[in-house]
Amino acid sequence: MSDHSSHTTGVHAGRHDLADQGTHAPPLDRSTTYPIRDLDRGSESIDALSDGKPPKGNSIYQRLHNPTVARFEEAMAEMEGAEASVAFSSGMAAVSASLLAAKQEGRHIVAVRPLYGGTDHLLDSGLLDVEVSWSQASKVESAIEADTSMVFIETPANPTLKLVDIERIVGQAGDVPVLVDSTFATPVLQQPLNHGAALSLHSATKFIGGHGDLMGGVVCGSQAWARRLRRVRNATGGSMEPRTAYDLHRGLQTLPVRIERAQQTAGRLVERLAEHPAVSDVYYPSRGGRQKREIVDRQMAGPGSMVAFELRAGYEAAASVMHDVSLMTPAVSLGSTDTLIQHPAGLTHRSVEQADREAAGITEGLLRLSVGLEDLEDLWEDLQGALPAET
Repeated sequence: MSDHSSHTTGVHAGRHDLADQGTHAPPLDRSTTYPIRDLDRGSESIDALSDGKPPKGNSIYQRLHNPTVARFEEAMAEMEGAEASVAFSSGMAAVSASLLAAKQEGRHIVAVRPLYGGTDHLLDSGLLDVEVSWSQASKVESAIEADTSMVFIETPANPTLKLVDIERIVGQAGDVPVLVDSTFATPVLQQPLNHGAALSLHSATKFIGGHGDLMGGVVCGSQAWARRLRRVRNATGGSMEPRTAYDLHRGLQTLPVRIERAQQTAGRLVERLAEHPAVSDVYYPSRGGRQKREIVDRQMAGPGSMVAFELRAGYEAAASVMHDVSLMTPAVSLGSTDTLIQHPAGLTHRSVEQADREAAGITEGLLRLSVGLEDLEDLWEDLQGALPAET
């Protein structure tokens, strides 16, 4: 854990031993297997790895352990203020492993919408053989049952930027562990474990990767949770590839700078969108009543760079905007250096039942914007030119 700012931690996390090794950049180990000359020692490593512990001097096999992945995990734990973190091949692999690890204690999950569409679909699909109670944030306590093993929330939520008070959820959950999908915030803006959550999950594909060319997931928490998550990962094979871990670790050095630059632009775009006649509402963490601002001030270091807005003319207008932008990229995902715009109801949340989408505020006229690093005026010129001129 680090007492430094996120800027300093991002630069130095996972690099504390490099000077002693006589190198400045971390090494990249892409081995899929490791020589075992001492069989007894190798067997000890197998036993440790099977129990979710670090190896006894030999990584054995890349699916079980890799030094480069472990270095990225160390850095992410330091960024989050966690004891440990476990990296996965994708954000959904991280979600699946978390649910399977929780299932060892009970089959019942309490979840609060909205969540990322893939997570919502997985919870409702029955694929993991868990029972799910969908709850409002204010009613989590009444949704908990004797075999509830996890409360699953996302804040700021995808795609409406709805805020959930982590401490309030933890208070309602009691002894039940709370998992927070903190992808939109990143460790730079939000550290859920400091507010009582057991686990903080990220799709590392997004802001942590930051350039639209990596895929990964990571879960941060206690050493005990890390052991459980590693056991699931080792058995199911959702391991992160070492080159990906290397690049994600490198990306942490610029994460705070990217977040702050994009956040500054997002705030200005929100002001302009709110005044546009074609826009009926704008959703942004710092925009709204006193209660929302209080949550942002207490559990976040800033509102971030994700924006959602509602078009008065509905679906046709939203489809037209996606077609007509030229500088922004009309695509799913988020957190890249370039600005992305997408239609949640038709894309990322299409697998969610229509009634559930609408109840969560995911309407046909909603567009989600992931603000990148371009110049504010260039972005506004592009977006303004694509928005309907009249309602």
